[in-house]
Amino acid sequence: MSTIKEKTLKELENKVHDLENFIAKKGIGSSYLSRAEKIQRNFNIGLFVGGVALVGGIIAYSILKDDEDEE
Repeated sequence: MSTIKEKTLKELENKVHDLENFIAKKGIGSSYLSRAEKIQRNFNIGLFVGGVALVGGIIAYSILKDDEDEE
């Protein structure tokens, strides 16, 4: 069974976490942080799509090259 000390500690941890989230959303530099997160996300998506396109191109090239060599 949880003691009062454990409950109090858990509640304080939750309050600190809530305060940290508030500062991250409304604090100084939060708009820059959100923009940086969006840029990072878009960059990662671009790298993933580019990598998939590169791998697809290499596979298509190797398949077509093999077909031309057989003729």
